[in-house]
Amino acid sequence: MRRALVVLAVLIGQVLVGQGLFTGPAQARQDAASRVALIGVSGLHWNDITQADTPNLWELARSSAIGSLSIRTVGSVTCPYDGWLTVSAGTRSAAGYWCGAPPRPEQQGAGAVIPDYRYLIDVARQRNAGTLGESLKAAGQCSIAIGPGAALALADRQGAVQRYHPSPLQVGTADLQQCRMIAMDVDDLVLPYLTSGKLPKVPDALGPAERREALRMADAKAGALLSVLPADTTVLLAGLSDHGSVPHLRVAALREPGAQGHLLGAASTRREDISILPDLTSTVLTKLGVPVPSTVVGVPLQVGGPGATFERLQRADATAQAIRSVKGIYFTVVAVLQVLFYLIAFLLLRRRKGLAPIRYAAVALASLPVSSYLVNLLPWSSLPQLVAGVLGWAAAITVVAFAGPWRRRPLGPLAVVAGVTALTLAGDLLTGTTLQLNSVMGYSADVGARYYGLGNIPFALLATGTLLATTAIAHRWPGKVGLAAIVVLGAFAMILGGSGMGSDFGGVIAFVPGIAVTALILSGKRVSLVKLGAFLVAGGVIVMTFAWINYLKPADEQTHLGRFVGQVLSGEAFDVILRKLQAMLATLLSPNLMPIVIAAAAFLVYAILRPEQASAGVVPAAFEHSPALRAGLIGTLVSGVVGMLVNDSGAAVLSMALALAVPLLLATGIGALPREREQVADAVTDLTPATK
Repeated sequence: MRRALVVLAVLIGQVLVGQGLFTGPAQARQDAASRVALIGVSGLHWNDITQADTPNLWELARSSAIGSLSIRTVGSVTCPYDGWLTVSAGTRSAAGYWCGAPPRPEQQGAGAVIPDYRYLIDVARQRNAGTLGESLKAAGQCSIAIGPGAALALADRQGAVQRYHPSPLQVGTADLQQCRMIAMDVDDLVLPYLTSGKLPKVPDALGPAERREALRMADAKAGALLSVLPADTTVLLAGLSDHGSVPHLRVAALREPGAQGHLLGAASTRREDISILPDLTSTVLTKLGVPVPSTVVGVPLQVGGPGATFERLQRADATAQAIRSVKGIYFTVVAVLQVLFYLIAFLLLRRRKGLAPIRYAAVALASLPVSSYLVNLLPWSSLPQLVAGVLGWAAAITVVAFAGPWRRRPLGPLAVVAGVTALTLAGDLLTGTTLQLNSVMGYSADVGARYYGLGNIPFALLATGTLLATTAIAHRWPGKVGLAAIVVLGAFAMILGGSGMGSDFGGVIAFVPGIAVTALILSGKRVSLVKLGAFLVAGGVIVMTFAWINYLKPADEQTHLGRFVGQVLSGEAFDVILRKLQAMLATLLSPNLMPIVIAAAAFLVYAILRPEQASAGVVPAAFEHSPALRAGLIGTLVSGVVGMLVNDSGAAVLSMALALAVPLLLATGIGALPREREQVADAVTDLTPATK
């Protein structure tokens, strides 16, 4: 046990040092630009930019570093009002309703005032509104706003805009040379969608010809400004909003010396080709040499590697849309398969019929979740290829589970599936989480909930896979070796999830009691409510330690863990917690998630209370064969329930934990039945040559 703790300490040190939690790289200094111009074209995505229809925007993007802009603010879609307001605040912001265009300012001399601006701060509780304009004013920097959205972005805390022009036709090069900050709202593309004053609740309200005409008008307005900009201006181009009910990745471009042909990303997403709206705020201030307020969650845009093309960014949005189109269907299919599986298994097990097919089906069903990540190892580009890839991986894992020498052991298939699940997600964390991005059980940039690290559903699968795989080890090597495996490997997986690699807040709180309960039961000790509460507190302390260490790093290296500490110190954390609580409660009514929880939990409870009636003694046989498995299952349930309560994904966490654990439990129990073990093993042997 002492050696195991030494190994764990070494692993912890390597992870923390590797993530720069104790010593991080020095923050890169950027030379201040002579002048910065932000051109916001609401509704613009990469499919819109062509040399024929948008020659000015095409030339600007062609000479810039380019990337995808994730414009998610508070709601599922972002209107122009919320997009420009987020640039103003430097953090995700919203006017508080299904909105449309930003308010038109009232001209006052050379400047302007946003009408009823204090509504945003006093009523809509957007306390950070005006951060960009206030920072520029405090630094003595002059700014020019062209159009309503630009005025909203550059207004100070009272809604005052230093210099305002409704149109770029009213300014010339001499005017623009007077200020170092210029922002222009190009709303010609999005205005035809706002006929009711708000974003339409359809994916696309315009036909191709109408949209092409709107694009030409937007390009002409952008070209009018570009033609009079001073030559030393750093230009930012951003598609600041959605244009319908479906979110998309939008245009992000940065024109400055040496940027052409490179990718454009940010440390906020840890992607060299993806950035977020608050990054624009930080980039503007940094380029102008103005201190960035601590409330700004964005970081300066980073010019990445070469090889940026319009086609690559078009594919990125197309991939995200493909995942969006299948995500709901996928979870529905998984829910239906789970419910049908338990119903059919219940009927067959009562008659002791079809045990071998039930075992195969259980393992195949448990292989589906990890297959949804492994499919990203394949070069899929269409929905049929995605579906075929997921099914292919599930079939391959099932064959491996029943093809090796472990196939005659009751715990063999469980060890394979749980081990593959845990290793896949751990490996993904160690290599930059390329498998979770744009996966049906992961996250996508257009949704904007997460861009890197360990998502809530992947956490449930990593925790369950780790606990079940380590209990299989504890079954094979009982005593101190097995106990050490649970503690060391479980703690290492927990560190991967909670450190800078995973940046998972609720997962650590849930994983610690799961590991501790499993270890206590395996060592023969009683678990009490007091101990369980202590484990929860320990999880909270550990994750806040990760968060505090991350908070001490430079702002552009912080994850959302470090920023949460800042929100606690500034008093904004309550709003974040309330929003996550509302999201968690909403999942309890999900038609895709709750059936999995109800069916799996009901089957499990009934199988334990009425073993002979419900499952022909399969579940008791599994526990009798392996007390370690019983400990691991209880630990999994603890992690799943706690994870459901502390994560905004709510029921998704528990449902995926059960979707992996319960079928594998049944597969183990069937293999452990004394009267059926030989029959099942013979059936597996007969199947193996055919699958080869």
